[in-house]
Amino acid sequence: MALGLILVAVLAFAVFEPIQVLPRIRLAPGFAMVDQSGATFTSDDARGTVTLYTFTHGDCGESCDGTNQTMAEIASRVNDDIDLTSIDLSMVTVSFDAESDEDRLDELARSSGADGVLWRWAALAPEHVSTVVGSGFQVYVDERADGGFDFDQTFVLVDGWGVIRGEYQYATLASDADRITRHIGLLDEEIRNSHGVASFAYEAAHVFLCYP
Repeated sequence: MALGLILVAVLAFAVFEPIQVLPRIRLAPGFAMVDQSGATFTSDDARGTVTLYTFTHGDCGESCDGTNQTMAEIASRVNDDIDLTSIDLSMVTVSFDAESDEDRLDELARSSGADGVLWRWAALAPEHVSTVVGSGFQVYVDERADGGFDFDQTFVLVDGWGVIRGEYQYATLASDADRITRHIGLLDEEIRNSHGVASFAYEAAHVFLCYP
């Protein structure tokens, strides 16, 4: 039976090629955060929604302007240019410093252009930063003696099943906004089209590592 499914997948791949898919990297971590409106936001709430995460702290300043601008550009494209028919998209900037209470998050969100609906800011409790951001999302972060942070400016794309499908360190050779929005579109295509016989083609694309 298993061999038959593999053969069908290979044949389907041959028929529907070329198909590009995003890799299934690993499961995203579980978490509970508080967002800029004071609402609790958990990993369970994110189920069924494709979510783009990035990570920062409240006093990052100009060194984080690039990541904020990338998030703003992606949000603008989603609202104006990208026709997502099969997925719901959410964008979350995760702050990991102890000063990010509701009022501070709202201030940071407003200054970055986050609308609190498509794109919101949320904060982790300090004691969960190493397990969620460091071990879970596998983003380097280290608190310095002066209270600041050393960390990798990273974007992480997670699908509606809680699987990480893309990791992007700022900045890549290609525009981060271009690459990430293209990958969001690929996820939308995969979810829209991977039904019936075509599902075998998509699984075969994963087997044959047809990654963009």
